[in-house]
Amino acid sequence: MKTLIYLLLPLLVFTACRKRLDSFLFGNDNSITEYLLDNYTGRTTLDVGAAYHVEDSMTHVFQFDISNGAGAQPFMISAIYTGEISRIATDTVILYCHGTADHNDFYWPRQKLYSHLGGTHRYGVLMIDYPGFGLSDGSPTEENMYQSVNGALKWLKANGLTNNRLVMFGFSLGTASVCQVAGNPNDFEMQPSKIILEAPFASAEKMIQDASVLGFPASYFVSLKVDNAIEIKKATVPLLWIHGKADTFLAIDKHGEYVFANYGGPSKTAVRVPGGDHEDTPFVMGYDAYLAALLGFILQ
Repeated sequence: MKTLIYLLLPLLVFTACRKRLDSFLFGNDNSITEYLLDNYTGRTTLDVGAAYHVEDSMTHVFQFDISNGAGAQPFMISAIYTGEISRIATDTVILYCHGTADHNDFYWPRQKLYSHLGGTHRYGVLMIDYPGFGLSDGSPTEENMYQSVNGALKWLKANGLTNNRLVMFGFSLGTASVCQVAGNPNDFEMQPSKIILEAPFASAEKMIQDASVLGFPASYFVSLKVDNAIEIKKATVPLLWIHGKADTFLAIDKHGEYVFANYGGPSKTAVRVPGGDHEDTPFVMGYDAYLAALLGFILQ
């Protein structure tokens, strides 16, 4: 009996780790029927308060279609734009690619922060839910995630945005899309003028190695082949990197520092935040200091 338990134990650990690691990479929630935004009572990690309120007239919830091919079933992605849509043709716009948790409601406090960057609605901010997140159709896969981001770029371009006024900002899982676009500009509708990475992971392989005590390759656990540390080498636009020094999910020395060191573009800026964990860096820095770092980079 003991022998059987010993034989089964690695399989049981493997199965448990696989389920846990999949949820690390795609912690999506598609059980909602609408975005509640300021009325959302689910878990969040930031409470930005009334100082960063965004009025209803400047909040646009909509969907766009990313289906491909004649006769293809519409594949709808849900998005939130803060700012005047009519000013996309002249404004600088931040495309925010959120992390792995839940859906847009979870990241709404961050979108409100960025909507006050340098003054109220100085910059437009677009945030989307990846396939399988929130109100978006489909299932969460690496390719679907990239396609949804490309669909957001198409929507911005159709509304008059040009490359020199596009800033792409990725947090955690969202850094994969930003690195992919910056490293492979010919594969996407637009190319950002600047990129911001907050708490990036080096690669899916590295995440698995960190989270698992087993010697299996990453392909046993997840299908993602994301390698930000490789893609960032090909980036040709300025980079701002922000990472909490106390990040317990993506350790700064094993992930962020590696990505930052591999960056191959013209200029890079690092903001290492003492005491900052994975999701609370804006709060630990102080919202004003956090926004000042972002604004200084965008304006340089």
